[in-house]
Amino acid sequence: MSELASIPWNLLMPLIVLQFILMIVALVDVIRHRRTNGPFIMWIFIIVLGSLIGSILYFIFGRRQV
Repeated sequence: MSELASIPWNLLMPLIVLQFILMIVALVDVIRHRRTNGPFIMWIFIIVLGSLIGSILYFIFGRRQV
């Protein structure tokens, strides 16, 4: 438990919050539009399992421009 006390939470907490916000926005976008480059379910798995990188990949490659 002493390892957890030595983590600088005041620096990491904004990144963790940003990651969750980005993940939620990406999931809402996938569910709302359902028109993606590639299978719909695949992007949900990439976003959830890939965390920050998965969400960024979705916004770069997954969204279909209408």
